Amino acid sequence: MKLWKGRFAKASTSSADEFNASIGFDQRLYQEDITGSIAHAKMLGKQGILTKEEADHIVEGLQSIYDDLDAGKLSIPNDYEDIHKLEKFNKGKNVAEQEIARELLNETVTYAESAVCRHRLLLHYFGEEYHKESCGSCDNCRFPKEKFDGKEDLKLVLEAVEDTKQLYKTKHIAELLAGKLTGDIKTAKQENNEFFGAGDEHNEKYWTAVIRQALVNKLLSKDIENYGILKMTKEGRNFIKKPYTIMLVKDHDYENPDDEDPDALAMSGGKDGGADKTLFALLKDLRKTIAKQNGLPPFVIFQDPSLEDMAIQYPITKEEMTQIAGVGSGKAEKFGEPFIKLIKEYVEENDITRPNDMVVKSVINNSALKIGIIQNIDKKIPLEDIAYGKGLDFDELLTEIESIVSSGTHLDINYYIENNVDIYHQEDILEYFKDAETDDIQTALRELGEDEYEEEDVRLMRIKFLSDVGN
Repeated sequence: MKLWKGRFAKASTSSADEFNASIGFDQRLYQEDITGSIAHAKMLGKQGILTKEEADHIVEGLQSIYDDLDAGKLSIPNDYEDIHKLEKFNKGKNVAEQEIARELLNETVTYAESAVCRHRLLLHYFGEEYHKESCGSCDNCRFPKEKFDGKEDLKLVLEAVEDTKQLYKTKHIAELLAGKLTGDIKTAKQENNEFFGAGDEHNEKYWTAVIRQALVNKLLSKDIENYGILKMTKEGRNFIKKPYTIMLVKDHDYENPDDEDPDALAMSGGKDGGADKTLFALLKDLRKTIAKQNGLPPFVIFQDPSLEDMAIQYPITKEEMTQIAGVGSGKAEKFGEPFIKLIKEYVEENDITRPNDMVVKSVINNSALKIGIIQNIDKKIPLEDIAYGKGLDFDELLTEIESIVSSGTHLDINYYIENNVDIYHQEDILEYFKDAETDDIQTALRELGEDEYEEEDVRLMRIKFLSDVGN
């Protein structure tokens, strides 16, 4: 489902050729698009396809862009707040809905991070072509990054897609080429594939950018019916047979800005996920106090994403607390009371207008999935087999297990850990988490040594630690 249905969906009134005739930025046409998008989002809210909060959030964001245009300002948002908020809204949906929503959010992030002409990207998304190399109007065309010949990298991407039978999405192919040994790679038994690590001089973010530009150049297409699986095109097959020069540009990296990318540095912003920063700080202080009283690491009480969600939703009852990401009835009963009291006092003292209706989790399908996972783990079924049986990739399964454990349910995955994680690594990782201030995986990898420890091993041991100590 595509939400943005403006001029691009009305070929009879405004075609790609008409748009291509303009080399500048046409504010009137863009504002027409935004007006149409606002109306469409409101309609989806009324039909129940989006929740009221999702629809309101989209309308609010679009209206803000419209107002910026009116005031002569047009810029990309200065951080990832909206993305983080929408990711939190998606957590209560069933797996299929989460997958579609994640793909749409990825499209949004890709558009923001891309260094390709924005007019060209927009028209490509809506199935049309922009024939000029530069529109001369968007930020990427006015302040272009250095280009490089991407012939060899594009050929490598296309060959990898073809070799893996056109069965995978962008993320998987990017990780395969970067040599990142994820659960999905292991499940597909691709550790020894000739393309695993074939482009390990670059990370998966780089290969994601190359794949995006292969799509824009029609060398690849996405199978929308299958959540964005990459497919070869006729042009792509011809390119493999007879490669030719295509100039590529490196994407902006707004999450990891450096001195060489001032645009990224200016736009990186904070990573508080849109939470009330003052309340978030108060909640962290309270968590630290309670953790000290109980002799536990702070993240065992509530993890940071749970505190962030509290600082967005402002729960003031136990029932509302159980709607917070990563908080089940057990955690709410065990640790919730002082947090609820603090939030209630904060809301009253600062005259906070809370969301009219807290987001209610779609628990029917999600609960069935979680119960199935718990039952399979109790039967000591290998995690790869559980993922396959539930239609998940390995990363998604770990995310579900993390959610189950962080909500207060005890799970015993020792049977899997003993066969898949080095015994000495097990000891080192557990020792790390016993003294750690945060359970952040990237922080753990930096402390432990990224070259020696696999991300999935650390995630598995974090699950064991939280389950054994906190539940």
